[in-house]
Amino acid sequence: MRRLLWSVAIAALGGLPVAAAADESRRNVFDDPFVQLTRGLGACPVPVGPLLTEAEARAQAHGRIERGTSCYRAGRCRLPNSYLYDKEIMPRVQKAVEADGRFERTTSVWATGQRRWLWLQGCVSTADESQALETLVRAIDDVEGVVNELVVAPVLPSPSR
Repeated sequence: MRRLLWSVAIAALGGLPVAAAADESRRNVFDDPFVQLTRGLGACPVPVGPLLTEAEARAQAHGRIERGTSCYRAGRCRLPNSYLYDKEIMPRVQKAVEADGRFERTTSVWATGQRRWLWLQGCVSTADESQALETLVRAIDDVEGVVNELVVAPVLPSPSR
């Protein structure tokens, strides 16, 4: 019986770090650009974006350093770290999407920039819009890649009163 109680106590204590981690605050530790590009679909949930716990940030730090500098070492980047491009790229992405004019009323899209890659998240009305947004963003200078995580959520007509 004593062993059973001891085992239960150890198991219960083992769950404490997990519960503490769940309560840990999240923030944009690496200051990655995260912006809303369009606001046409009000029911679209806001993505989490680049928010991390301190533990997640520590776990990602080494990989970010390696990925950030490998571009420069390979001669593919003019700046010494590929993350340095992100704050220059994001305003160009915003301007391109706004100037295009096709997406404001029928999409709600957010973009995250990390090391010359853009993650598109949110909702679009059609698969064609999703592809068109990806193509538009991919064509912007210094964008190395686009990860399209957009969800097709057709616009429903307003109910009659």
